[in-house]
This record gives sequence, structure tokens and C-alpha cells, in this order.
Amino acid sequence: MLLNDLSLLSRRNLMELVALQSGLLATGTTALVSAQNNPPQYNHFPRMVHDYLGRRVRESDRANLEGINRLQSKEDAQQYVLSVRKKIQSCFGAFPTKTPLNARVTGKVERDGYTIEKVLFESRPNFLVSANLYLPKGKKHPLPGVVASCGHSSNGKAADAYQAFCQGLAMMGYVVLIFDPIGQGERVQYGHVEQSKRPRIGVGEHMHGGNQQLLVGEFFGTWRAWDGIRALDYLLTRPEVDPTKVGVTGNSGGGTMTTWLCGLEQRWTMAAPACFVTTFRRNFENELPADSEQCPPKVLALNLDHADFLAALAPKPIVILAKEKDFFDVRGSEEAYEKLKKLYTLLGAPENIKLHTGPTEHGYSVENREAMYQWFNGVTKISDLQKEPKVVVEKDETLWCTPEGQVAKFGSRSLFSFTDQKAKALVGASKKGVAELTTRIKSILKMPKGISDPDSRILRSIRDKDFPKPIANVYAIETEPEVFALVYRLSDKPHDSRPPKNTKRAVLYIAHHSAADELRKEPFIRDLLKAEPESEFFTCDVRGIGESRPDTCGVNQFLVPYGNDYFNAVHSMMLDSPYLGQKVLDVMGVLDWLKGNGFTEVHLTAKGWGTLPALFAAMLTPKIKQVTLKNALSSYKELACSECYDWPLSSMLPNVLDSFDLPECYAQLGGKLKLIDPAGAMLNPVTK
Repeated sequence: MLLNDLSLLSRRNLMELVALQSGLLATGTTALVSAQNNPPQYNHFPRMVHDYLGRRVRESDRANLEGINRLQSKEDAQQYVLSVRKKIQSCFGAFPTKTPLNARVTGKVERDGYTIEKVLFESRPNFLVSANLYLPKGKKHPLPGVVASCGHSSNGKAADAYQAFCQGLAMMGYVVLIFDPIGQGERVQYGHVEQSKRPRIGVGEHMHGGNQQLLVGEFFGTWRAWDGIRALDYLLTRPEVDPTKVGVTGNSGGGTMTTWLCGLEQRWTMAAPACFVTTFRRNFENELPADSEQCPPKVLALNLDHADFLAALAPKPIVILAKEKDFFDVRGSEEAYEKLKKLYTLLGAPENIKLHTGPTEHGYSVENREAMYQWFNGVTKISDLQKEPKVVVEKDETLWCTPEGQVAKFGSRSLFSFTDQKAKALVGASKKGVAELTTRIKSILKMPKGISDPDSRILRSIRDKDFPKPIANVYAIETEPEVFALVYRLSDKPHDSRPPKNTKRAVLYIAHHSAADELRKEPFIRDLLKAEPESEFFTCDVRGIGESRPDTCGVNQFLVPYGNDYFNAVHSMMLDSPYLGQKVLDVMGVLDWLKGNGFTEVHLTAKGWGTLPALFAAMLTPKIKQVTLKNALSSYKELACSECYDWPLSSMLPNVLDSFDLPECYAQLGGKLKLIDPAGAMLNPVTK
């Protein structure tokens, strides 16, 4: 999904490179880097979250296949196409009003057989898109047009393979517009940021900007797709282009956008997505992370799959370009093709859908480029060439549309500036008429249905000389079927049975990353024990940390931005079930379990990442008598309005700032809340 040529990389090497490309660790502190290098000793359920989410992903996959299998007639197929278009729009949300493109040609490159125009246009006001327009020479107009979407190449449109197919198409008689994606090529968004805080080009920038956008109700994939739609708008302003013959193609991340654009724009007359189309289930089960634009919100909750985005364009001609050795599983490509083959057959156009599988690894290599040429030529009849003409790769600078090779230095707004502006507008807007705060919180959290009166497993006690007390009694509280919050009860002696019922008050500590690690090192815990020597002291690892810290997506991938914490959080978004809401459910389940064991008072405490599930559980459990939070996030507004931040996607809630912000919660808890060293966007202390 990134780099210019992945043909020589093994999948493991690729995953390591992806992690490196993704940028900074999600926490940015020395202590947390150390935590990654020395993971917690106790990890009873390392695959619990993956298995839980996997069950839900498979349910969506089965529902999708059943929907296809129910189709029996042309009318059924036509209704299916209409239904998936509506669902896709629901995932991507409303597009903005179209504004003037203000397009300009900043230079030309003359070559035998074609001219390259250097184009700038505005997909949104003052949001510049850099593009190259390849114009064939000596051809009678109008000609077929193609919008080309780049994959995750650091140099965007100038990557070797992308130059090659643009030149190849131009020499065959196509007008081709290839544009830089946000965060790549001439559209780097964070080039001005201090090196130590700067996300990497490509995946790193997409995730950094895209995760943050969710707080204000935006989806990075919508922004990427809108660039593609406006690129088509520009292409159709050119008199050289035949509007009845316009296609779209791209590879990897560009294959993603080609697929999404088929579902979002009906003006295409042909398409060729490369090295992307498979199934969401295959990606999940293969533990393959995907960046922000590749994970539409609610898509799995709506039982959509990759094939449905192509189905939305049916029965127009589409070729799926797959690779035998791709990390995008070719078995899923075959499954997508079979679904579409049935749909296209019912629509009376089985010849308009094809699967081509190249023999090599991930990349828009020549065999797949030639399959694309042949497909487009079969549709347009513009050329009978079967092989790629000789191409000459230009230097990046030759293709620059701006003097210094960056639109940011040419006056373009940044992605962050839009997020910042919207966050301030949302927070400043009146909330009159909105439901009570707890109702709004429930609506945003979308917690799954938990188990009332949760059962528990009693595991063997832990002896650890570095704990404040020598023994930890261990309980696994089942908050959902086969999902457990892991609870330690500190003790001076073994107690491999249910908690004693002779104490009415408990202190419950919700861990930041690992209760075991924090019992060894965290002064806050020792302060709590000293302040309440008569209370029973419990710690809790909610799902996905500590005792259920995942071992998926590679080795030691918990704290890297492209690792398993992100992987679980983004799939939860796709299931329309925020990961944070699931963690809140775990805390509430443990509180129910404590109540069932005779504890009438609970002092709820937490640190860092754990403060958010603790806070919302306290808001939704009125009987909590006391709440103490250390290093709690000061506000979601600060997170949305800080260009650099270190909080992970698992701590974020979609569109939260349109409903409430954390200071409202802190205020409502009033005198029973104590905040210790609140944290800002960079996990830095805040003074206010």
C-alpha cells in the first residue's frame, strides 16, 4: 500500500516497513517506548479482541453473501444496485457544494506523442490539487479520458509505474489526468512540522489527519474521493475529452480510490481497480492493516463489501486487476468477482465484468497495466495495441506543478486547517434542544449489549515481588460473550475464590496500558493504597490492553500507529461500534460484578488511556461516589485543534464534538471528581 515498488518484499518485511512509514509511536513518551520493548508479563487472552471482532466481521460477510444469493431476476439486481449506492453514500456522508475549480496550467512538457500539462485546481476553496494532464499528439478530438489515482508512493504522480501507464494510455490516444493524493507528492501536509513530531508521507499522514477528522464527523476517504470527483470535473472541462468515454484506474491505495469512486460517481463509463479489491473478511483475518481512507465508517455494519462499490456502477465495464502474490488476498478477489459475475449476468451484461490475476507481487506492474490497456481499448475502440509502448520515466522535478514541489509553499490550505476550523465551530455552536448529556454520551458510544449480572472466571493468583502487595487474585469478568475484563485484587495472601464480602468499599483502578506493569511502576497506585488502607483495591484491564493486549498484526505492534490497537479501533468504526464504547461496557460490567459481590461504594480511578472509559462509565453509573483521574484528556476540542497529537484512534469517538466535549462531563461529575495532571493533545501537562 506504500512505497514505489514492493515486488521484492516479503509480507513480513512489508508490514515492518509499513509500521516505519506510519510515523511516530502513538504515545511519544520514553516510558511508553520502554513498555513496548518490555511487554507485560501477564497476557491470558492475547487474541480475544481479534476473535471477537472477527466473529462480527464474519457475520457481516455472511449477510453480504446472502444478499447476493437472494438475487433471482434482473429487477432484483437493479434494486440491489440502487440499495448499495444508498448505503455507500451513508458511509461517506454528504459531499460539499461544488465550488469553482480555479484551474490553471503552470507549465508544459513536450514529448514525442504527447504533451504533459502541469495543472493546479481547487477541490475545495484554496485546497490545491497538483495534477499532470497527458494529452496525445496527432489524434482527432474528442478522445477518451481517464482519471488516474495514485497508490501510496511518496512522490505521488511521479512514481515510475504511474508515469508508465499514463504515458502508455496517452500514446494509445487517451487524455489522462493523474493527481497527487493528500499527503503525497506535492501535497505533503506536515512538511513544516518539527521532524520528531512529523508523520511519515503517505500512510502516516493519512492516518494522522484522518483519525483526527473523525472527531468532527469527517471521513478522510470522503476527502480523497472528492478530489477524484473534482479531477473528473476538470477533465470534462477539456474540449479534447469525450464525456461519453471516461474511465478511472489506480493501484493499491489508488485501487482503493478507484473502487470507492465507482460507488460514488456515476459518470464513469469504465473502471480498472488494481491491487485492492478483495473482501473485508480476508483483510481482517489476514491481520492486514489498512489506513484511514480504506476503512469507511459503518461499512461492515451495513453489510457492504468491496464488490458492492463496483456493483454500484453495474453494468458498466469493470476489470478487477489482482495479483497472485499480493498481500491483498487473491482469494477475496475471486470471491468479489463471483458475486459481481452473478449480478452482471442478471443485468444481461456478463461480458462487462472480468478478473485478471497477474503472476507477481503487489504493484501496478506491466502485465496488469497491459490488461488495463486491453480492457479500456475493448470498450473505447481507440487503439488495437496489446502491449505497452516504450516509456521514459521523468524526474520528479520535471512534473512539478509548483516552483518548489509543494502546494503548501504555494499558498494551499492544509487538511488540518479545515479540521481545526470545524472543531471550533462545533464547540462554539449552541446545544439548545439537544438531549441530556448522558443520552448524548450513550448515542455516541454505541455500546454493545452487555451481560447483566456478569459471570466471572477465577484464575490462579499472581505473585509479583514488585507489586505494592505480594499477591494479585485474578478474575476474568465476562462483559460480552467470550469477552473479558481482567481484574486483579491486591492481597497479602493467596485467595483463589470469589472476593471476600466483609468490605463494603472498593477502589477500582482502570489501567492505562497494563495493570501489571503499572502496579510495579505507577506512584498514583501507591498513593491510592496509602489514602484508603481499609478499602479493597482492584485493578482492571479493559479489552485490548494488558491481559488482553493483542499479539496480532506482527511482533510488538501495540504502540505503533499502524499496529493492532489501531487495527481493532478502525474495524470497530467500520462495525459502527466505537472501540471506546466497548471499553466503557467493560468498566460498567466490572462495576456490576463488584456490586454483585457486596461492594456498595466504589472509588473509580484511572490513568491515561484508561481515564476515558472510566469517565464515561462514571457518567452512566450515578451511584459512583468518587472519581479520580490522572492524565485525563483535557478536551476533544484540544485534540482536534492540535496539529500534532499522540492520543490513539482507540481513544476517539466519531463526530463527538457535534454532541458534547469532555469538560461538560467533568462539570457534571462536580465535587466527586478529582483531576490530577490533566493531559493535552501530546499527553503533555495542561495548566488550565
